[in-house]
Amino acid sequence: MNLTEKAAYLKGLAEGLDISDSTKEGKLLKAIVEMLDELTSTVSTLDDDVDQIYEELDAIDEDMDDLEEYVFGDEDEDFDDEEDEDEDEEDEDELYYEITCPKCGETVCVDEDTLVSEDLACPNCGTEFEVEFDEDCDCGEECDGCCDKDE
Repeated sequence: MNLTEKAAYLKGLAEGLDISDSTKEGKLLKAIVEMLDELTSTVSTLDDDVDQIYEELDAIDEDMDDLEEYVFGDEDEDFDDEEDEDEDEEDEDELYYEITCPKCGETVCVDEDTLVSEDLACPNCGTEFEVEFDEDCDCGEECDGCCDKDE
């Protein structure tokens, strides 16, 4: 028996027992049965509302899944992995050069673009300086035999 059926049974039982409103106990029992009937009705309405909300929430969840599939496709998870791998490969391919600041002596690592730019400055003390390249050397640093000059 569900809640509504139980309340109806108690209401019928109270009527079948012919409980009189003339006694204090009779008034109390009839009021309790009436209140149970109203509570049962309210709970039943709330249950129906919650069921409807769950159905709508499930529909929204399914729509969101469809939307994610449409927007991201199957590449969703693979895209992040590929992007990380591409960044790692770029970092490995790019050369960095160590430069010592002429003012404070701080060693700075810079890429080739920064090395040849006119805005080269020490991040430690802010001193701007230029790097002079040996014309016979392609490495951008003072050559210690790292470049093959015969080529």
